[in-house]
Amino acid sequence: MNKRLTIALVAHDNRKADMVEWAVHNAEFLAHHHLVCTGTTGGLILNAFEERGVFAEMTRMNSGPLGGDAEIAAMVVRKEVDLAVFLIDDLNPQPHEADIQMLLRQCRVHNVPIACNRYSADLMITSTLWDDDSYVPSEPKYVYFNRN
Repeated sequence: MNKRLTIALVAHDNRKADMVEWAVHNAEFLAHHHLVCTGTTGGLILNAFEERGVFAEMTRMNSGPLGGDAEIAAMVVRKEVDLAVFLIDDLNPQPHEADIQMLLRQCRVHNVPIACNRYSADLMITSTLWDDDSYVPSEPKYVYFNRN
């Protein structure tokens, strides 16, 4: 891939090991891009990369419960994120559920691809569309119908 992306990486506590494993598996790819992570997830990925001699440019936000999800959602709104990978723990309640839903919603509203499992993340990072200059994603069209 020639294009340099900004990729947001977020993982709930029970999915952090999965995220680190995915990031290490894709370290060669990720090292060519700018990573934006919530605090704890970013620290774990950074440590795993350092142990393997991998350098990646990374910006670490606050941890999710302290506003990291909201910080990344704001970046999505400002069109500063090209792709998000958010490994969500769907089996346990999260105290910052509103921030989680805000991040997911902003990715949908602003047409930012978001992968919520490793398989979809792998499909997205291997897509040839990233370097296809003839492909321009269309902006979402919201049409409101008068129901009267």
